[in-house]
Amino acid sequence: MAEIQYSATGRRKTSVARVVLTPGSGKIIVNKKPIEDYFPRETLRMMIRQPIELSGLSGKYDVIAKVVGGGLSGQAGAVRHGIARAIVELNGDLRFKLKKEGFLTRDPREKERKKYGQKGARKRFQFSKR
Repeated sequence: MAEIQYSATGRRKTSVARVVLTPGSGKIIVNKKPIEDYFPRETLRMMIRQPIELSGLSGKYDVIAKVVGGGLSGQAGAVRHGIARAIVELNGDLRFKLKKEGFLTRDPREKERKKYGQKGARKRFQFSKR
């Protein structure tokens, strides 16, 4: 018999994460590497574990994530979003709790494009009166 698994997609900035939850011992693997190797900063690892700990599933499910695009911070956010969505697929009763903490909301903040005739998105060249 095939093992039960719950999958979901998470997004943040330009990163997209495909997350699969399978019954297990609580291991988190990102792009075929343990979470400690892939995300060097403890804050990012803590951020990824938030939805699992909130729903009380730590140590019960393994997380396998494939993430592409963006930087480490965006990728961590995408994995967190994906985990939260997979948990809702696993148990719909946890939806309200995860929604209240904001884990199911896709963070809409994107990089603003640079405008022509300017140095950046908002920055202008120095104004000279004379």
